[in-house]
Amino acid sequence: MTSPLRRLAALALALLAGSAVAAPEDGLLPVEQAFALSASAPTRDRVQLDWKIADNYYLYRARIKVKAGPGVTLGVLDLPAGEKKNDETFGEVEVYHHAVQASQAFTLDNPAAGTVELTVTVQGCHEVEPKICYPPHPTRLTLALPAASAAAPAATAAGSAASPLSAALGQIGGRIEAPSEGAAAPAAQGLPLPPEQAFRFEAIATSPTELLARWTMPKGYYLYRDKTQLTLGDAAGARLGAPRWPAGVSHQDEHFGQVTVYFDQVELPLPLARSDGAAGPLALTAEFQGCEDGGVCYPVMTRTVSVELPAATPQQVAASAANAATQPAMQATQEGRPESLAPAGVSLPLALLLALGGGLILNLMPCVLPILSLKAIAVLESGEGPQAARRHALYYTAGVMLSFGALGLLALALRGAGHAFGWGFQLQQPLVVAGLVYVMLAVGLSLSGVVQFGASLAGVGQSLTQRSGPAGDFFTGVLACVVASPCTAPFMGSALAFAFASPAPVALAVFLALGLGLALPFLLIGFVPAIGRWLPKPGAWMDTLKQVLAYPMYLTAVWLVWVLGHQRGIDAVGLVLAGAVALALALWWFERSRYRGLGWRLLALLPLLAALAALQGVGRIEKSGTTAAARSDGAVAFTRAKLASLRAEGKAVFVDMTADWCTTCKVNERAVLHTEAFRELLQRTGTVFMVGDWTDPNPEIEDLLREFRAVGVPLYVVFPRGGGPGRTLPTVLTQGSVREALEAASR
Repeated sequence: MTSPLRRLAALALALLAGSAVAAPEDGLLPVEQAFALSASAPTRDRVQLDWKIADNYYLYRARIKVKAGPGVTLGVLDLPAGEKKNDETFGEVEVYHHAVQASQAFTLDNPAAGTVELTVTVQGCHEVEPKICYPPHPTRLTLALPAASAAAPAATAAGSAASPLSAALGQIGGRIEAPSEGAAAPAAQGLPLPPEQAFRFEAIATSPTELLARWTMPKGYYLYRDKTQLTLGDAAGARLGAPRWPAGVSHQDEHFGQVTVYFDQVELPLPLARSDGAAGPLALTAEFQGCEDGGVCYPVMTRTVSVELPAATPQQVAASAANAATQPAMQATQEGRPESLAPAGVSLPLALLLALGGGLILNLMPCVLPILSLKAIAVLESGEGPQAARRHALYYTAGVMLSFGALGLLALALRGAGHAFGWGFQLQQPLVVAGLVYVMLAVGLSLSGVVQFGASLAGVGQSLTQRSGPAGDFFTGVLACVVASPCTAPFMGSALAFAFASPAPVALAVFLALGLGLALPFLLIGFVPAIGRWLPKPGAWMDTLKQVLAYPMYLTAVWLVWVLGHQRGIDAVGLVLAGAVALALALWWFERSRYRGLGWRLLALLPLLAALAALQGVGRIEKSGTTAAARSDGAVAFTRAKLASLRAEGKAVFVDMTADWCTTCKVNERAVLHTEAFRELLQRTGTVFMVGDWTDPNPEIEDLLREFRAVGVPLYVVFPRGGGPGRTLPTVLTQGSVREALEAASR
């Protein structure tokens, strides 16, 4: 088959896959509507076939084929002459427009049979834009025959003998149907089979905690291992572990290079992690791709099968969850995916220790600097005695712990609903970013002495920096969690990956350990007098320090405005700046009218409402049309298709998953990725630099984060030249670690 024909057939197959249920958006009809067939058996030796052909469609005369069913011998197929056509695919042909009628002669092996079974295959095209040719389309007919003069009708039905495997598995609690007899035979004259016949997909439950999927292909067809994905719907507390792929055949593919494929049949065990032991149905969806050896390559196919999952004992549920969290060295489902879904060798005590250390290191991250400034003032003001210092520490810790606990509960809720959860995801929401601009501005104005919040506001946060008692300390802890969560400290990745793969109580414990690590320095200051004695004594100089520390808050607000600009463009920046001015006016007037009566103070509501209106306007602005393809650093914008294309070309690829709100990402970019040394390293090793921007939600990036067990950005993956699994780099990059990884990948 020529290359243009192969591409044409692949495009036609894509059309068929997309239009099997309903017409696609471009208006093309499903094949059954484009070439509507009706049939009858007016006599016991002839079948009448009638096609109604839609406008702008035509059928090939030479592509109408009839295949006999069991007990039937075919005679001559009587077709009328068609219209002559010089076809770009098949050359000089005859075609039919509008309608065509044919008849097929046959004889019966059993003269008393009551029905006749035939398979009628046709092929046709759409002749106006878009010009598309459908693949061969078979229709199976079972037609009633006129009554015979003698003998009772002997109805035959298409059936299949269950394979020994199917019979054995049927006793376990499920059934895999074997293909119908003759269905796997190649079509006449070398035409490719329809997708449903070329790749049969089935699945059963072999135990309460494992499924078995199976693909069956006729001779000469193969399935790609690394183009196969499996997902669960209607999961009822179950989720898939890593598939255990059997050894396949190494195949040099003209599209994807050296790949692993399967011929004939492949059976794939799928472990399940369960949180509920109840029996019930599962919907298993498979997306896969395959080819006819030396012929057409089919587009990605999607099949969904229902599997009855048996009830599981509490011991089986617990064991399945534990295996999902700690199972080492599991095989991948796609080229370049990691070998396990959860960190190998991470136990609960180790995960808690890693979370504690990660939270502790968060205090050193640039994104937490404003919160350190706030708490430095609180500790200094606690100079009236050890009791005040302990109170500050306890209420701040309560704010941090409850906030991390709430994040953990949110993560579990999103996971249970089948959604992705990424560390720092809240800063993907422009309204949250704009709201934090207001918060940082208000805190900075408070530190600068423009406004002092009184006790009347204690219920909504009071002052985060004044000596306002428990509420101020508590909400400082809340703010610490909100601002710190976009950062990813060392040790956090493994701990959070363990949490997201564990049962709810274990996951919540990891989140609380992370919060305890963030709060630990201030707990020590409050409860260890020796540390407290190292701090300077309170004095008049503290007012100057407060005013100086206001400027990190203003800089944080500027950074958030920059993030918002990348998310929603200059219009959003203008709105949030106008709102910030209105908020500053409201706070200034609130302070100026403090002793003038309630009526004067209520006038501050007018600019405050204007600030809220600006915030609402930010929420209505659509995402800007900027793209990572226009990056000045020459990086390639990340997409799944582009990554696969580069890997198929045998190139080494360095993938950088980043976001504008990720301060760790920005530190790495300035120190390593945006340097002349890194650019020279890319050129010397022949490595392609690919960047995925997660400033806004992106399903393709979220999918890659899940594959590599990353709970957020930054994520750095190096894919070696010529294939092989990707290698993840540490969260904090160094020139040496990057150089070693790229040199190894380019060999």
